[in-house]
Parts: sequence; structure tokens; C-alpha cells
Amino acid sequence: MSEKEQYYIVRSYRAGVFAGCIKARNGNEVTMTNVRRIWFWSGAASLSQLSQEGVKKPDRCKFSVVVPEMIVLDVVEIIPCTDAAEACIKGVPVWRV
Repeated sequence: MSEKEQYYIVRSYRAGVFAGCIKARNGNEVTMTNVRRIWFWSGAASLSQLSQEGVKKPDRCKFSVVVPEMIVLDVVEIIPCTDAAEACIKGVPVWRV
């Protein structure tokens, strides 16, 4: 049986915040899979808390659709998520306009 992939929150200098798995890393460039853009969150004081506990108000969050793969440039922070935080992030409804 294969080990579960680690889920991360990745913060980019210019592109924002993303949650997903890391496929590859080259300096400050990260290729992510099954990734959501974290546009706005409610119920966590910081990305650190979000990575450990998830959010307390998922209905007020603005998280994008899941993108199968993307390259994120200018990465300044990579935070591993707990299983509980991952489940919470994945459970936030897709924000659409």
C-alpha cells in the first residue's frame, strides 16, 4: 500500500495562496496537483492555523475549484497540513460567481 501524499498550503509572493499536493519543487517554483486557490478564509487567524485546524466558518470561505495541476511561481512559504485541516479545506464548498 502506498503512503498518502502530504497536503500543503503554499503562499506565493504575487499569485496568492494555494492548497494541494506538491509534485515537484525547483527553487521558488512549485508544481502542485489537486490544487485549490484559497482566495478568502474565515474562522482561522492565519495560514498557520488554517494548516493545522482548517477553518471554523467554511460557508464564508472563498476557495476555488480543484485544478488537476499547476505551477506556482515566487513561492515564499510552504506549510504542511494536518489530516484534519486537509479534510476541512477539501470540504469547503467551491466558490463561484
